[in-house]
Amino acid sequence: MGGWQPLPDELPPEVRHFVEHLRLLKDSTGLSLVALGARTAYSKSSWQRYLNAVQPPPRQAVEALCRVAGLAGVDAERHVVRWELAVKAWPRPATAPERSGHSGGPDGAEAYEDDPTLPWWDRPEERQPPRPAGRLLLSAVLLLLVLLLVAVVGAVVFG
Repeated sequence: MGGWQPLPDELPPEVRHFVEHLRLLKDSTGLSLVALGARTAYSKSSWQRYLNAVQPPPRQAVEALCRVAGLAGVDAERHVVRWELAVKAWPRPATAPERSGHSGGPDGAEAYEDDPTLPWWDRPEERQPPRPAGRLLLSAVLLLLVLLLVAVVGAVVFG
């Protein structure tokens, strides 16, 4: 990990282990932070914060890095498990601002949450809510009546 800043000594082992593996994974891609940002929808500065243990990455960022690195299945899941362990142990800021309506962690510490934003290509397809069956049935009956009326009028006029 030649070009990386040294990690702070006070980092919990779970966080250190996770960030070191994240750095190795990033290095295996051969991409710069700018290129990685373009491929994952997380900015260069965000990746700098994640890879220097300034803040934990969202789960989606870890999954995106795994995809870019060509990892899938069990190999990708290992990084997600490391992320889960690291986020639980990640040091909380000394002066975390309180958010109204948020209970925080068990000891009152602010809990880290996944970033709810996903790149457009990772979003599940939005499904239209189903129309009520009665409306469809009504349309079918009206269409049938119109066809029947046209057939009767046709038979009377041309018959």
